[in-house]
Amino acid sequence: MKRETNQPPASYWANPPESVLTAVRAGPSGLTSVEAAARLAQLGPNTAGRRRRRSRLAVLLGQLRNPLLVLLTVAAGIAIVSGEKIDAIIVLAIVAVTVGAAVIRESRAESALALLWARVRTTTRVVRDGGPVAVPLEEVVPGDLLELAAGSIVPADALVLEATDCFVAQAALTGEPFPVEKRPGPVAADLPLALRSNCVYLGTNVRSGTARCLVVATGDATTYAGIAARLEATPPETEFDRGLRRFSYLLSWSMGALVAVVVAIHVAQGRPPAETLLFAVALAVGLSPELLPAILSINLARGAALLSRRGVLVRHLTAIENLGSMDVICTDKTGTLTEGVVELEGAWDLEGQASPAVLELAARNAALTTGVATPLDEALLHDSKPDLTGIRKLGEVPFDFERKRVSVLVEENGAPHLITKGAFGPVLAASTRRPDGAPLSADELAGLRARFESWSARGIRVVAVADATPGSDVRLGRDIEHDLTFRGFVTFLDRPKERVAEAIADLARLGVTVKVVSGDTALVTRYVATLVGLSAQQLLTGPEIAGLDDAALELRVSDTQLYAEVDPSQKERIVNALRRRGHVVGFLGDGVNDAPAMHASDTALSVQGAVDVAREAADFVLLERDLDVIRGGIEEGRRTFANTLKYLLTTMSANLGNMLSMAAASLFLPFLPLLASQILLNNFLSDVPAFGMADDSVDPEMVEAPRRWDVGFIGRFMLVFGLVSSAFDMITFAVLRLGFNAGPELFRTGWFIESLLTELVIALVVRTQRPFFRSRPGNLLLWSTVVLFAATLATPWIPGARLIGFVPVSPAVILVMVGITALYLAATEGAKALFYRRIAGGLKPVRQTST
Repeated sequence: MKRETNQPPASYWANPPESVLTAVRAGPSGLTSVEAAARLAQLGPNTAGRRRRRSRLAVLLGQLRNPLLVLLTVAAGIAIVSGEKIDAIIVLAIVAVTVGAAVIRESRAESALALLWARVRTTTRVVRDGGPVAVPLEEVVPGDLLELAAGSIVPADALVLEATDCFVAQAALTGEPFPVEKRPGPVAADLPLALRSNCVYLGTNVRSGTARCLVVATGDATTYAGIAARLEATPPETEFDRGLRRFSYLLSWSMGALVAVVVAIHVAQGRPPAETLLFAVALAVGLSPELLPAILSINLARGAALLSRRGVLVRHLTAIENLGSMDVICTDKTGTLTEGVVELEGAWDLEGQASPAVLELAARNAALTTGVATPLDEALLHDSKPDLTGIRKLGEVPFDFERKRVSVLVEENGAPHLITKGAFGPVLAASTRRPDGAPLSADELAGLRARFESWSARGIRVVAVADATPGSDVRLGRDIEHDLTFRGFVTFLDRPKERVAEAIADLARLGVTVKVVSGDTALVTRYVATLVGLSAQQLLTGPEIAGLDDAALELRVSDTQLYAEVDPSQKERIVNALRRRGHVVGFLGDGVNDAPAMHASDTALSVQGAVDVAREAADFVLLERDLDVIRGGIEEGRRTFANTLKYLLTTMSANLGNMLSMAAASLFLPFLPLLASQILLNNFLSDVPAFGMADDSVDPEMVEAPRRWDVGFIGRFMLVFGLVSSAFDMITFAVLRLGFNAGPELFRTGWFIESLLTELVIALVVRTQRPFFRSRPGNLLLWSTVVLFAATLATPWIPGARLIGFVPVSPAVILVMVGITALYLAATEGAKALFYRRIAGGLKPVRQTST
């Protein structure tokens, strides 16, 4: 029977190769063609099981389950029944655009997955029937022996059995910026993926050297496939989506309750059922912010345009709100906190003094070796051009992982000269003399080791340099490296970025905590963090995280700012734990290894030079990997959120007040206070200035801290300001009926004017927590309000007004309606001050569990 997966032996990297060969039922000479074919039939091809792509119809039906879209569809139907076909077309167009955007987002997610697998489509060389053959990647099976060389793409997860100067680039998978050495031999079972020097992984590639490896996992069981599986999973609900869903439920409940109450009372009073139902549903539609998706789209589109000017490209518009709500940003240190480029710091003699002679020796060695060009060699030669005049290379002893040194033998001034450089410990072990020829004393050896440890603790990479003058009959080989003269050190540093400390401080002032999630060692991570002003007191390593269950990790994440030696799955666990603690989490990543954590975050950010999978998984792509760019993006996201919230608060409070007033008045008046068509017209006209809110100015205090959707706050705001609006509506009813003895047409005309005027002015009041006259609105909002205010006063005399039930009114009626509006403006301003001081405590910023 075909199995779905082929899991590798547990902790195979920690076991002797012989036991792993036994576990995968393979011999030292590989598989036969018959054995390979049988395993391929049993286990299936070396491709991960990919789910079928969802059809466009399935995506469409899924979107139509959104409560707000259902409400808008019902509103369109009511508009058609009431004869308001233009309103129906507008609402249906909004629904179509919203659903269309969701289908596009789904297609992008599928494209990201396709790109992930396109990276690993190739052929490879394996040993079959005792000899090497080329086979398609899909036909590789556990037990195969891979033959890898420079340029090879690794087709499966495998254990290294033999290696010669083998360096593998696995940055896309682990985040390590440099090619890493691969060699045979068990390593500790608790080492993270990036430090398993005896393993190679699907999707990485060989930069230099050769290796023979035993395949232990293919298809679904590979590390790469595990990342793909997490990308296939439905992304978690983001803070923006959650807030919108809760608001939709609040709106649905309010509309349902309003319809039920009005219909029940009117029917009990003997009113015509058809007219009552149409009026009640029109009230419900009047309560709904039917232009919310359009306003959201305009706000987000403007936000995207402004973000692009700051160097942030927006891939998913709705993520702009999440960017503003973010209170934690997780990032690697390389390229974000540091330049991501190794630079030569200096060359030093035994006493720690700067030494051009040591630098010249190291540069000559780097220039004359023919092995892999390491980033350290490249940095050395970039800053130091050795003088090779009169120097003839005689040979070299290449680098290997046992010696961890490389030596070149040259002829200089007619005499042989051996130059050696490499890791500090191995070079010092082969050295016995000082530059003056005296033997190295125990105290000097201890001092050299102390200096090396001090540099290492500060995140500085150290290369040791030594030389010797062998006789003319010397034979080149490993045994030539003895009795060397220890010359000194060459040091390298990935420097912190300029102004990164200021950027971190700026983010902190905005309520955003930077957390470093790195695959590098704890020592280096802690040192870099202290250089840029981050707290290094709390640090969790990958092995420590592996020993914590999700509940225990959740208790640690808020107080922990540094994570080191972590693998891709642990990055994802960190993000999920932070979100369970109530944080809105952003993740900045650029490699395949970052994709699961990006997928799990509220806001995924990547950079222009990232691997294609990371860019496809991102909501934002930064043109420059800079925390200050992110800071600018956060501020713009908060402005966008503030303007979206303004629309909701304005529309919902005014709409609720008017609809409550109409519902109450309809119980006591002998006629309906407004016709259904008049309600829909009022609702539409009051929304016109809302389009200007996308360009509205935002008070600085609205950008100072993260803010989120708060349905409880919105509900309280609706109730308080809705009741204030309704109170002035009741005053208007009394004035029209008792003061002007208004019949149905005059009453509806007068109240339509007052209702629309109050909805226009309330936008200018509730758009700010300040006194409205101390916060100037944007030009579009201000002038559209002024124009509509004048147009509202002229409504009774507009051609065609009688067709929808309006009649001309006296100047006295106009003056009284304007006076009531002025009193309403003053009362609303007073209620606002009281509300923020005693009821709401302001638009609450995100409260961090811990920082």
